[in-house]
Amino acid sequence: MTLPAQISVSFDFTSGATFGYPFTIGDAKYGVLGTGTLAATTTPEPTVDLTPDVYSISIKRGRNIMRDTYEAGSCIVRVLDPLSYFNPQNTSSPYFGFLTPLRKLRVSATVNNVGYFLFSGYTTEYKYTYPQNQETGYVDIVCTDAFRLMQQASLTTVASATAGQATGTRIGKILDQVSWPASMRTIDTGDTTCQVDPGTSRTSLDALKNAEFSEQGAFYIDSEGTANFLSRTNVIKKYGETPIEFDQTTGIPYTNLVFAFDDKLIINSAGMTIVGGTQQVAENAASIAKFFSHQLNESKLVAQTDADALNIARIYVATRAETTIRIDAMTVDLLDPDVPTATMLALDYFSNLKITNVQPDGSTIVKTLQAQGLDWNITPNSMKVTVTTLEPIIEGFIIGSAVSGIIGTSIMAY
Repeated sequence: MTLPAQISVSFDFTSGATFGYPFTIGDAKYGVLGTGTLAATTTPEPTVDLTPDVYSISIKRGRNIMRDTYEAGSCIVRVLDPLSYFNPQNTSSPYFGFLTPLRKLRVSATVNNVGYFLFSGYTTEYKYTYPQNQETGYVDIVCTDAFRLMQQASLTTVASATAGQATGTRIGKILDQVSWPASMRTIDTGDTTCQVDPGTSRTSLDALKNAEFSEQGAFYIDSEGTANFLSRTNVIKKYGETPIEFDQTTGIPYTNLVFAFDDKLIINSAGMTIVGGTQQVAENAASIAKFFSHQLNESKLVAQTDADALNIARIYVATRAETTIRIDAMTVDLLDPDVPTATMLALDYFSNLKITNVQPDGSTIVKTLQAQGLDWNITPNSMKVTVTTLEPIIEGFIIGSAVSGIIGTSIMAY
C-alpha cells in the first residue's frame, strides 16, 4: 500500500546540537554558503538516508495534561539490519566508528513537493535484535528531543541574568549558558520581567521552565528541533486563529475519540511565591464550593515582584476553576482519502481544532480545542496520528472571538 506522503529518515553522525551538514571550505557539496551548517567538526562524517531499511516509526511529542507541562519528545525508528551495519564492532560497516549516543536523527514527510518534519532529536540508545533463525536482524534507534540535553546540563549562575529582564531575554541567557545554537531558537520577548538569577544549583531545563511558568507562556521543542518560547500574549492570541474542522460528515474524519468528564484538571486555589517573596494566593470560592479545594502551590519563581506572583495565581485559577466534558485525544488515519495529508502534517502545538461528534441519539458534542500532542505511528502500510487535545493552557479576552471575546464572560488576562 502506498503511503499518502513520502517518508524520510536521515541519520546524522556529526557531533553538536545543530541539524544539517557541517560546512567545509572548498567542498563542492558541503562548502556552499547559505546551505552548509557550521558544526562541531570540519570533516563531513556520514549523514545517511535510512529510509529504504526503515520498518516502523513511532513518535510521541506533547504536553502532559496531568503535570501541565511540555515533556521531552521521543522517537523509535526500527531499521532492518541484514548486514549488521549497526553492530558497533563490525569493522566492515560503513558506520564503524560513528555509532555513538547523541547523534542526530530526523523524520520528515513530503507531499506535493513540500516537506514537513515530524521529529528532530538525538539518539539515546540502540536496541539490537539478531534472531537465530531466518529472520532479518533489526535495531531500534531510540531518540529524544533537546529537552533531554537541557535536563542533563546543570548550572548555577546564569551570566548576565540581571533584574528587570523580560522572560524571553532570560530564556535566551539560559540557552547561551548551555551553548544552545542561536540558529535553533525562536524566542518571544515576553510580558513579565524577572529578578536577578538566584544562582542556585539546578538543571538548565528547570531554569527554563521557571521562566516559562513565571511568564505563563509556553517553552517547547518543535518538530524541527528548534527551541520555541511563546509569550503569554501570543499564547492567548493562538486561540483566536481559525480552527480546522473535524467531524463525521463534512470535516476531517477521525476515530477513537477519548472523552473525559472529571475533576482532574481543576485548580481553584493557587499559591505562588517568587524567590525571596511572600506567598500570593488566589481562590475561586464558587469553584471550591462546587468541587471542594483543588490546590496548586509553586515557589522560587523568578518573576520580579509579589504583584507578578499574584497575577500568576489569579490567571491560573481563572483558566482552570471550572470543568466540562473533555476530548483528550483523537486518532486520524492518513490513508483515509478524505483526510487532507498536508493539513495533518502541518499540525503542531496550538493548532486550533473544532471537533464535532454526533451521539447515537442525534445530539452533538462540539469542542474547539488546541493540539498539544502528536503521536505518529508509521509502517510501510499504515500512517496514523493520535492528537492530544486540550482547552487553552491560558485564557484571555480576544476581541472579535465568538469563544473568547464575550464581555462579562470571557477571562481578562493581565
